[in-house]
Amino acid sequence: MSKNRLLEKEGFAALVLRLRAEGISDIDLLTSVEQTPRSLFVPPQFVENAYSRRTIPIECGSFLEGVDTAVRTLHHLRLKRGQRVLEVGTGSGFTAAVMARIAERVLTVDRYKTLVANAQRRMEQLSIRNVIIRHADGSAGMPGEGTFDRILVTAAFESMPRFYADQLVSGGSMIAPLIVGENQCRLVRLTKTGSRFEREELFEVPYQPIVPQLSAQL
Repeated sequence: MSKNRLLEKEGFAALVLRLRAEGISDIDLLTSVEQTPRSLFVPPQFVENAYSRRTIPIECGSFLEGVDTAVRTLHHLRLKRGQRVLEVGTGSGFTAAVMARIAERVLTVDRYKTLVANAQRRMEQLSIRNVIIRHADGSAGMPGEGTFDRILVTAAFESMPRFYADQLVSGGSMIAPLIVGENQCRLVRLTKTGSRFEREELFEVPYQPIVPQLSAQL
């Protein structure tokens, strides 16, 4: 067995134990994570940290959140078979690849061309065909793309963005980081029922503030 394959097996096994201790044991989700080799999504010098809780720097000054945070976020997204997902902030492409194994279609956008190109290459390596990756400014969502069952935003807002509401189906939900204090950020889930929203605060996360209109320059 190759060193990378061994690291994958050991890293995933340790992750499952940590997640189970937190009460996360969703078989569909864990199977999707297992089928998505995380070492493919981290820079080569960080392969040994692929399954750690640490934040890993990637290109364009972006980062890959620790694997525990990524999977915990997807657990709270409550993704189901046949759903359409919008992800704002492709990053390495790891979460889009995991979601694609459950959802019917994932549209993911990023403001950095380099990240979009690298994520596209990884999807091709994994033969994932139901992820559409676009170079776009997703700070106002993706109007004109119809509605989504789930929206996942990785860049932080100072107040919960209401304009995403029109892009969610009734009964749909979105997760986004919200800046709640200086250098403090909390993941929040909004669930849409008719024209009303139920808001739940989930847990603290590292953050990158969202920068509107940046993709045009990059």
